[in-house]
Amino acid sequence: MAQDQNRDQPLRILHVVRAPVGGIIRHILDVANGQIERGHHVGIVADSLTGGTRADAVLAEIEPRLKLGVHRVAIRREPRFADLMVWAHIAGLIRKLKPDVVHGHGAKAGAYVRLRRRSNKVIRVYTPHGGSLHYPLDTWKGRFYSQLERTLMNSTDLFLFESAFARDTYQRTVGKPSGLVRCVFNGVTSEEFEPVAKADDASDVAYVGEFRRIKGADLLIEAVARLRAGGKPVTLTLGGDGEEFERLKEQVKRLSLGEAVRFIGHVKARYGFSKGSLLVVPSRGDSMPYVVIEAGAAGIPMIAANVGGIPEIFDTHTDALFAPSNVAAMADAIKAALDNPTATAARAQKLRERISEHFSQSAMVEGVLAGYRDAFAKR
Repeated sequence: MAQDQNRDQPLRILHVVRAPVGGIIRHILDVANGQIERGHHVGIVADSLTGGTRADAVLAEIEPRLKLGVHRVAIRREPRFADLMVWAHIAGLIRKLKPDVVHGHGAKAGAYVRLRRRSNKVIRVYTPHGGSLHYPLDTWKGRFYSQLERTLMNSTDLFLFESAFARDTYQRTVGKPSGLVRCVFNGVTSEEFEPVAKADDASDVAYVGEFRRIKGADLLIEAVARLRAGGKPVTLTLGGDGEEFERLKEQVKRLSLGEAVRFIGHVKARYGFSKGSLLVVPSRGDSMPYVVIEAGAAGIPMIAANVGGIPEIFDTHTDALFAPSNVAAMADAIKAALDNPTATAARAQKLRERISEHFSQSAMVEGVLAGYRDAFAKR
């Protein structure tokens, strides 16, 4: 089957991911739904320890449509000997389900699907989603994952990067793969271009995302404190949760920000957008964050860190970007955006037009499937 795949033949596709949370699971669900709509048979393997009831709910919602089913496996975040048992379990699932495509998302899942012998019947596909690319090479994790990526690089039939940044970073830090390499931007649905009305209780600034160090919510809190100390009484709403939640609450208390900063828990992105006049994306590192694309599609006034694949989304709208990991630069950008709401809104509308042209869900799904077909053709 693998040697004569064509556009009309249904594929058996198995997506494998460690943590079914955040942008990575959004990406997988969007791609999987698009593949199902085009007649393919799809399944998902995901960690059973991460995501809680939200992950349970989103996977339960799509499960009736998945002909290869949903399979939950306990996958720890850090490398450990138990990974060998997980790999054996996933290998058993692959033998049982007989997919044509095994598509690993993120460093760990990418390793599991590529730690198998080359086959004329199955292609091994890998999307890093940033993941291991964000670990500094002077740390043990950075060295471990860099060596792992180097070892598995040529056991990969197709690399699907979601940004040129991710592709270039991989090739610079790991090497140039012998397999196919494609870039396919993340995409959003037509419904996500509907405007979002600002809530009556909106603060000046909003954050929507996970509370992980790499996402930079702590930097945003510091920037708000800096602005308030300088005489600009900025308020902030933080929509999200995660491992840094308690630390962020302590930070707000330590900086005596009181009611100037509120936490509203995990919320859907569009609801979170409504809770601020300006969305700030303060990431220390990111490949192709969905929150930027979603906000851009909805015409939300926004500024973001000039890091990773974010500039590829903004393209020529560079005045919306600030230096990453730089509290002073972020504070200046917030002040400039809030002080000039007309210009900020006009920039948001221009970005919305760019998102409509280059970041559709349909184009993303077609790009992924085209990559699969090219990989089959090369075998």
